[in-house]
Amino acid sequence: MTLVSELDPQVAALLKRNVDGLVPAIVQDATSGAVLMLAWMDDEALHRTLTTRRGTYWSRSRQEYWVKGETSGHTQSVREVRLDCDGDTVLVRVDQVGPACHTGTDTCFDGRVLAEDLG
Repeated sequence: MTLVSELDPQVAALLKRNVDGLVPAIVQDATSGAVLMLAWMDDEALHRTLTTRRGTYWSRSRQEYWVKGETSGHTQSVREVRLDCDGDTVLVRVDQVGPACHTGTDTCFDGRVLAEDLG
């Protein structure tokens, strides 16, 4: 990731990145509020997301950028991007077309429940 990003310097100054230069991006369905997935962004992925309005992330396993839905057709149209109070996490609110998870489920968080609402 040696690419020089065109991310607005004022926005870049707000980010607190990990040692790999990444911030976690929580992706949420803008209509239902469901948390769809967690991905990673560097400055360039955030810049691309903000300018194209398509969810664009950094793949740690493939070491390359990927646009959600580019191969699967399960796209994300970005409605809003927010930065948390510490500057170390991005919230990406999207209109999701098709399943968000690579396993084919609507969300990556509809499987293993570790604790349930006890009412």
